Amino acid sequence: MSGLQEAIAYFSMEIALDPAMPTYSGGLGVLAGDTIRSAADLKVPMVAVTLLHRKGYFNQKLDSSGWQTESPAEWPVEKFCRELPTHANVFIEGREVKLKAWQYTIKGAGGHEIPVILLDTDLATNAEWDRTLTHWLYGGDAHYRLCQEAVLGMGGVRMLRALRFDHIRRFHMNEGHSSLLTVELLREHTLRHARRVFNHDDVEQVRQQCVFTTHTPVPAGHDQFPLEMVRRLIGPPELFEMKEVFCCEGVLNMTYLALNLSHYVNGVAKRHGEVSRHILTPRDANQGPIP
Repeated sequence: MSGLQEAIAYFSMEIALDPAMPTYSGGLGVLAGDTIRSAADLKVPMVAVTLLHRKGYFNQKLDSSGWQTESPAEWPVEKFCRELPTHANVFIEGREVKLKAWQYTIKGAGGHEIPVILLDTDLATNAEWDRTLTHWLYGGDAHYRLCQEAVLGMGGVRMLRALRFDHIRRFHMNEGHSSLLTVELLREHTLRHARRVFNHDDVEQVRQQCVFTTHTPVPAGHDQFPLEMVRRLIGPPELFEMKEVFCCEGVLNMTYLALNLSHYVNGVAKRHGEVSRHILTPRDANQGPIP
C-alpha cells in the first residue's frame, strides 16, 4: 500500500478511473474520479473504496430499427490494477462471502498518491452466484443490489481494516449506495466494548465519523429495500428498532440511513440542496429525525 496513515475513506459505487475501465456509468462516477484526483493534487490523506465491476455497466448497440441490445463490457483487470494478497469477508443470508482486493493508484500533480481499493467477490471459494456480485454496475434486481451494497459498505470497511488502514477519521459516503458502512462501524463499536447490542452513544460516535454527499434530486434515485429482505440478508434484527437510525416504516432507505448517521451532509449545488430537502424531509412524525 502507499501508506498506513490515510485519514479519509471515500466510498463510491462507481468511480471513473480510466476511460478504458468501465467502472462507472455517468456523472456520479466522473465526479467521484475528479474528487479523488483533486484530493491527490492537494495531498489529502485519502483512500477510496469501490467495487471492481469486472463486466462493467454494459455495452450498448442499436440496430437499424433503433432497438437497443446490451452486452457485458469486460476489461483486462490485470492491465490496470494490482491484485493485493489481503482478503476479507462479509456475511450475506448467513453465509460467508469472501472478498479480495485490487489496487489502482491515482497520482497527483505533486506526486502524492491515493490508493483506490476495488472489491472483488469472484473467488473460487465463493458460491457461483456470490462470485457475480462485483461483476455488473447497477445490475440485477433489488436482492442483487442489496447484496452489492453490503459488499461495498460492510465489506469495504472490513477490507480497509484487513489492509491495516487503522487511522481513518472520516468515512465519506458518495451517494447512499455505501450507507451500510455505518452498520459495520456500529458493529465495531459494540465489539470494542464487548456488547452484543449497540446503544445511543455508539450511534453518536459513528455519526461523528461520517460525512455524506447526496447527488440525486428525484425520489427514484434513492435506494429502498423491504426491511424483511434486509433482516434476512444482513441482520441483526435489533438494528432496525432504533428510529434515530432507521426512520422509514417497513423499508430501509439508504439515503435516510446515511443522513441519520452523518454529522455533515452536502449536495452538489444550492438548488439541489433545496430540492433534496423537499424530497427527504419526513412528512410523518414517526419517521424520525433527519439533520
